Amino acid sequence: MRHSVRRSRSWLLGLLAVAVLTPFAAQAQSVAVQGEPPAIARMLQEGDRAERSGQFSLALGRYCAAARFGSTEAQFRLGRLYQTGRGVRRDDAVAGTLLSIAAQKGHVQAGRHLRGAAPPFTLPDCLGRARPLQAGIPADLAPVVDAGDPGRVSGARRQHAQLVERLAPQFGVDPRLALAIARTESNFDPLARSPKNAQGLMQLIPDTAARFGVRDAFDPEQNVRGGLAYLRWLLKRFDGDVILAAAAYNAGEGAVERHGGVPPYAETREYVRRILSYYPQVRHGLDTEAEQVSMLSPMR
Repeated sequence: MRHSVRRSRSWLLGLLAVAVLTPFAAQAQSVAVQGEPPAIARMLQEGDRAERSGQFSLALGRYCAAARFGSTEAQFRLGRLYQTGRGVRRDDAVAGTLLSIAAQKGHVQAGRHLRGAAPPFTLPDCLGRARPLQAGIPADLAPVVDAGDPGRVSGARRQHAQLVERLAPQFGVDPRLALAIARTESNFDPLARSPKNAQGLMQLIPDTAARFGVRDAFDPEQNVRGGLAYLRWLLKRFDGDVILAAAAYNAGEGAVERHGGVPPYAETREYVRRILSYYPQVRHGLDTEAEQVSMLSPMR
Protein backbone atom coordinates (compact mmCIF):
# COMPACT_ATOMS: atom_id res chain seq x y z
CA MET A 1 0.00 0.00 0.00
CA ARG A 2 2.85 2.36 0.93
CA HIS A 3 4.54 1.68 -2.45
CA SER A 4 1.26 2.33 -4.21
CA VAL A 5 0.94 5.71 -2.48
CA ARG A 6 4.53 6.58 -3.44
CA ARG A 7 3.86 5.65 -7.06
CA SER A 8 0.68 7.73 -7.06
CA ARG A 9 2.51 10.72 -5.62
CA SER A 10 5.31 10.30 -8.17
CA TRP A 11 2.82 10.11 -11.00
CA LEU A 12 0.98 13.21 -9.77
CA LEU A 13 4.23 15.15 -9.40
CA GLY A 14 5.21 14.17 -12.93
CA LEU A 15 1.82 15.23 -14.25
CA LEU A 16 2.10 18.52 -12.38
CA ALA A 17 5.56 19.13 -13.81
CA VAL A 18 4.27 18.60 -17.34
CA ALA A 19 1.35 20.93 -16.69
CA VAL A 20 3.66 23.61 -15.29
CA LEU A 21 6.50 23.29 -17.81
CA THR A 22 4.46 22.93 -21.00
CA PRO A 23 3.35 26.60 -21.09
CA PHE A 24 6.99 27.66 -20.60
CA ALA A 25 8.10 25.36 -23.44
CA ALA A 26 5.38 26.76 -25.66
CA GLN A 27 6.40 30.29 -24.70
CA ALA A 28 10.06 29.54 -25.52
CA GLN A 29 8.99 28.14 -28.86
CA SER A 30 6.93 31.24 -29.67
CA VAL A 31 9.86 33.49 -28.72
CA ALA A 32 12.16 31.49 -31.00
CA VAL A 33 9.98 32.10 -34.05
CA GLN A 34 9.03 35.66 -33.16
CA GLY A 35 9.81 38.03 -36.00
CA GLU A 36 10.21 35.24 -38.56
CA PRO A 37 8.13 35.36 -41.76
CA PRO A 38 4.98 33.22 -41.31
CA ALA A 39 6.19 30.47 -43.65
CA ILE A 40 9.53 30.21 -41.84
CA ALA A 41 7.86 30.28 -38.41
CA ARG A 42 5.59 27.43 -39.50
CA MET A 43 8.57 25.36 -40.60
CA LEU A 44 10.34 25.91 -37.28
CA GLN A 45 7.21 24.88 -35.41
CA GLU A 46 6.79 21.77 -37.56
CA GLY A 47 10.44 20.88 -37.03
CA ASP A 48 10.12 21.38 -33.29
CA ARG A 49 7.07 19.09 -33.12
CA ALA A 50 8.86 16.45 -35.18
CA GLU A 51 11.99 16.66 -33.01
CA ARG A 52 9.99 16.34 -29.79
CA SER A 53 8.26 13.23 -31.13
CA GLY A 54 11.54 11.63 -32.20
CA GLN A 55 11.04 12.19 -35.94
CA PHE A 56 14.51 13.61 -36.39
CA SER A 57 14.73 13.12 -40.16
CA LEU A 58 11.56 15.15 -40.60
CA ALA A 59 12.87 17.81 -38.22
CA LEU A 60 16.11 17.92 -40.21
CA GLY A 61 14.20 18.65 -43.41
CA ARG A 62 12.16 21.44 -41.84
CA TYR A 63 15.13 23.15 -40.22
CA CYS A 64 17.22 22.83 -43.36
CA ALA A 65 14.56 24.43 -45.55
CA ALA A 66 14.20 27.34 -43.10
CA ALA A 67 17.99 27.71 -42.86
CA ARG A 68 18.15 28.18 -46.63
CA PHE A 69 16.37 31.48 -46.12
CA GLY A 70 18.70 32.73 -43.42
CA SER A 71 16.77 31.73 -40.28
CA THR A 72 19.26 31.96 -37.41
CA GLU A 73 17.09 29.75 -35.20
CA ALA A 74 16.98 27.09 -37.93
CA GLN A 75 20.75 27.24 -38.34
CA PHE A 76 21.13 26.70 -34.59
CA ARG A 77 18.71 23.75 -34.47
CA LEU A 78 20.22 22.17 -37.56
CA GLY A 79 23.68 22.54 -36.05
CA ARG A 80 22.54 20.80 -32.88
CA LEU A 81 21.18 17.83 -34.87
CA TYR A 82 24.55 17.42 -36.58
CA GLN A 83 26.36 17.91 -33.27
CA THR A 84 24.35 15.19 -31.51
CA GLY A 85 23.86 12.85 -34.48
CA ARG A 86 20.07 12.83 -34.23
CA GLY A 87 18.48 11.98 -37.55
CA VAL A 88 21.78 12.37 -39.40
CA ARG A 89 25.35 11.15 -39.14
CA ARG A 90 27.23 13.23 -36.59
CA ASP A 91 29.49 15.79 -38.26
CA ASP A 92 31.43 18.19 -36.03
CA ALA A 93 32.58 20.35 -38.97
CA VAL A 94 29.02 20.92 -40.21
CA ALA A 95 27.76 21.44 -36.66
CA GLY A 96 30.53 23.92 -35.90
CA THR A 97 29.91 25.85 -39.11
CA LEU A 98 26.17 26.19 -38.49
CA LEU A 99 26.57 27.07 -34.82
CA SER A 100 29.29 29.61 -35.64
CA ILE A 101 27.08 31.30 -38.22
CA ALA A 102 24.17 31.46 -35.75
CA ALA A 103 26.43 32.71 -32.94
CA GLN A 104 27.88 35.45 -35.14
CA LYS A 105 24.33 36.60 -35.80
CA GLY A 106 23.66 36.93 -32.07
CA HIS A 107 22.17 33.54 -31.15
CA VAL A 108 23.26 33.13 -27.52
CA GLN A 109 22.59 29.37 -27.22
CA ALA A 110 24.56 28.68 -30.38
CA GLY A 111 27.59 30.33 -28.82
CA ARG A 112 27.23 28.20 -25.71
CA HIS A 113 27.22 24.99 -27.73
CA LEU A 114 30.36 25.80 -29.75
CA ARG A 115 33.22 23.46 -28.91
CA GLY A 116 36.93 23.82 -29.50
CA ALA A 117 38.65 25.64 -32.34
CA ALA A 118 36.73 26.88 -35.36
CA PRO A 119 36.17 23.99 -37.80
CA PRO A 120 36.69 24.23 -41.57
CA PHE A 121 33.71 25.93 -43.22
CA THR A 122 31.47 22.99 -44.16
CA LEU A 123 27.80 23.26 -45.08
CA PRO A 124 25.45 20.26 -45.01
CA ASP A 125 24.34 18.76 -48.32
CA CYS A 126 20.75 19.80 -47.69
CA LEU A 127 21.69 23.46 -47.92
CA GLY A 128 22.53 22.94 -51.56
CA ARG A 129 26.25 23.63 -51.66
CA ALA A 130 26.79 24.88 -55.17
CA ARG A 131 28.33 22.52 -57.69
CA PRO A 132 30.20 23.70 -60.79
CA LEU A 133 27.82 24.11 -63.69
CA GLN A 134 28.64 22.55 -67.01
CA ALA A 135 26.36 24.79 -69.02
CA GLY A 136 27.21 28.39 -69.78
CA ILE A 137 25.35 31.48 -68.67
CA PRO A 138 21.86 31.50 -70.23
CA ALA A 139 21.53 33.74 -73.25
CA ASP A 140 19.19 36.17 -71.48
CA LEU A 141 21.73 36.71 -68.69
CA ALA A 142 24.84 36.92 -70.86
CA PRO A 143 24.52 40.69 -71.53
CA VAL A 144 25.01 41.39 -67.81
CA VAL A 145 28.10 39.18 -67.59
CA ASP A 146 29.62 40.25 -70.89
CA ALA A 147 28.74 43.94 -70.74
CA GLY A 148 31.57 46.09 -72.02
CA ASP A 149 33.86 43.29 -73.19
CA PRO A 150 31.93 40.62 -75.15
CA GLY A 151 34.04 37.67 -76.21
CA ARG A 152 36.85 38.51 -73.78
CA VAL A 153 35.40 37.21 -70.51
CA SER A 154 37.65 34.75 -68.68
CA GLY A 155 36.48 31.26 -67.82
CA ALA A 156 37.01 31.92 -64.12
CA ARG A 157 34.80 34.99 -64.23
CA ARG A 158 32.08 33.03 -65.97
CA GLN A 159 32.25 30.36 -63.28
CA HIS A 160 31.76 32.98 -60.59
CA ALA A 161 28.83 34.44 -62.51
CA GLN A 162 27.34 30.94 -62.65
CA LEU A 163 27.76 30.68 -58.89
CA VAL A 164 25.76 33.89 -58.41
CA GLU A 165 23.10 32.71 -60.84
CA ARG A 166 22.86 29.32 -59.14
CA LEU A 167 22.50 30.62 -55.58
CA ALA A 168 20.24 33.64 -56.18
CA PRO A 169 16.92 31.71 -56.31
CA GLN A 170 17.70 30.08 -52.95
CA PHE A 171 17.43 33.56 -51.43
CA GLY A 172 14.39 34.63 -53.43
CA VAL A 173 16.48 37.04 -55.53
CA ASP A 174 16.08 37.43 -59.28
CA PRO A 175 19.35 36.10 -60.81
CA ARG A 176 19.45 39.09 -63.13
CA LEU A 177 19.51 41.53 -60.21
CA ALA A 178 22.06 39.41 -58.34
CA LEU A 179 24.31 39.36 -61.40
CA ALA A 180 23.89 43.12 -61.83
CA ILE A 181 25.05 43.68 -58.25
CA ALA A 182 28.04 41.32 -58.55
CA ARG A 183 28.99 42.76 -61.95
CA THR A 184 28.94 46.31 -60.61
CA GLU A 185 30.59 45.49 -57.30
CA SER A 186 33.55 43.33 -58.34
CA ASN A 187 33.25 42.41 -62.03
CA PHE A 188 33.09 38.81 -60.69
CA ASP A 189 36.53 39.03 -59.11
CA PRO A 190 36.52 36.98 -55.84
CA LEU A 191 39.69 38.72 -54.62
CA ALA A 192 38.48 42.28 -55.19
CA ARG A 193 39.03 44.72 -52.33
CA SER A 194 37.87 48.33 -52.28
CA PRO A 195 39.55 51.33 -50.57
CA LYS A 196 36.80 51.03 -47.91
CA ASN A 197 37.77 47.36 -47.31
CA ALA A 198 34.75 45.87 -49.05
CA GLN A 199 35.79 42.36 -50.02
CA GLY A 200 35.10 39.62 -52.54
CA LEU A 201 32.53 39.01 -55.24
CA MET A 202 29.70 40.91 -53.55
CA GLN A 203 32.04 43.43 -51.86
CA LEU A 204 31.05 42.85 -48.25
CA ILE A 205 32.52 45.12 -45.60
CA PRO A 206 33.60 43.20 -42.47
CA ASP A 207 30.56 44.28 -40.42
CA THR A 208 28.13 43.09 -43.09
CA ALA A 209 30.05 39.85 -43.56
CA ALA A 210 29.85 39.12 -39.83
CA ARG A 211 26.19 40.10 -39.73
CA PHE A 212 25.32 37.48 -42.33
CA GLY A 213 27.61 34.70 -41.12
CA VAL A 214 30.47 35.05 -43.62
CA ARG A 215 33.69 33.87 -42.01
CA ASP A 216 35.92 34.15 -45.09
CA ALA A 217 34.88 36.99 -47.39
CA PHE A 218 37.30 35.79 -50.07
CA ASP A 219 35.66 32.37 -50.28
CA PRO A 220 33.43 32.85 -53.36
CA GLU A 221 30.46 30.83 -52.11
CA GLN A 222 30.45 32.26 -48.59
CA ASN A 223 30.69 35.77 -50.02
CA VAL A 224 27.87 35.28 -52.52
CA ARG A 225 25.60 33.73 -49.89
CA GLY A 226 26.25 36.64 -47.55
CA GLY A 227 25.71 39.22 -50.28
CA LEU A 228 22.47 37.60 -51.42
CA ALA A 229 21.18 37.38 -47.85
CA TYR A 230 21.91 41.09 -47.41
CA LEU A 231 20.34 42.00 -50.75
CA ARG A 232 17.21 40.01 -49.92
CA TRP A 233 17.03 41.73 -46.53
CA LEU A 234 17.27 45.14 -48.21
CA LEU A 235 14.58 44.28 -50.73
CA LYS A 236 12.24 43.32 -47.90
CA ARG A 237 13.16 46.43 -45.88
CA PHE A 238 12.40 48.72 -48.83
CA ASP A 239 9.29 46.84 -49.94
CA GLY A 240 10.75 45.55 -53.20
CA ASP A 241 12.00 48.95 -54.39
CA VAL A 242 15.06 48.07 -56.48
CA ILE A 243 16.37 51.64 -56.59
CA LEU A 244 16.35 52.04 -52.81
CA ALA A 245 17.72 48.53 -52.22
CA ALA A 246 20.57 49.17 -54.68
CA ALA A 247 21.33 52.54 -53.10
CA ALA A 248 21.37 50.91 -49.66
CA TYR A 249 23.66 48.14 -50.86
CA ASN A 250 26.14 50.83 -51.86
CA ALA A 251 25.70 53.44 -49.13
CA GLY A 252 24.01 51.52 -46.32
CA GLU A 253 20.35 51.35 -45.35
CA GLY A 254 20.86 54.06 -42.72
CA ALA A 255 21.93 56.58 -45.34
CA VAL A 256 18.89 55.83 -47.51
CA GLU A 257 16.56 56.23 -44.55
CA ARG A 258 18.20 59.46 -43.35
CA HIS A 259 17.87 61.05 -46.78
CA GLY A 260 14.43 59.62 -47.51
CA GLY A 261 15.63 58.12 -50.79
CA VAL A 262 18.81 57.78 -52.82
CA PRO A 263 21.52 59.71 -50.91
CA PRO A 264 23.01 62.74 -52.70
CA TYR A 265 26.34 61.01 -53.20
CA ALA A 266 27.77 60.99 -56.72
CA GLU A 267 29.11 57.46 -56.22
CA THR A 268 25.75 56.08 -55.05
CA ARG A 269 23.79 57.74 -57.83
CA GLU A 270 26.18 56.41 -60.45
CA TYR A 271 25.97 52.98 -58.80
CA VAL A 272 22.16 52.96 -59.04
CA ARG A 273 22.35 54.07 -62.65
CA ARG A 274 24.67 51.15 -63.49
CA ILE A 275 22.45 48.63 -61.71
CA LEU A 276 19.41 49.83 -63.65
CA SER A 277 21.35 49.64 -66.91
CA TYR A 278 21.79 45.91 -66.25
CA TYR A 279 18.46 45.35 -64.52
CA PRO A 280 15.91 47.81 -65.93
CA GLN A 281 13.17 47.07 -63.39
CA VAL A 282 12.27 49.23 -60.41
CA ARG A 283 10.24 46.62 -58.51
CA HIS A 284 11.25 43.19 -57.24
CA GLY A 285 8.60 40.68 -56.17
CA LEU A 286 8.53 39.73 -52.51
CA ASP A 287 6.33 36.65 -52.76
CA THR A 288 9.09 34.42 -54.16
CA GLU A 289 10.28 33.45 -50.70
CA ALA A 290 6.87 32.22 -49.56
CA GLU A 291 6.38 30.24 -52.77
CA GLN A 292 9.78 28.56 -52.47
CA VAL A 293 9.30 27.78 -48.79
CA SER A 294 5.93 26.26 -49.64
CA MET A 295 7.56 24.01 -52.24
CA LEU A 296 10.24 22.95 -49.75
CA SER A 297 7.67 22.32 -47.01
CA PRO A 298 4.78 20.22 -48.33
CA MET A 299 3.59 19.23 -44.85
CA ARG A 300 0.73 21.31 -43.45
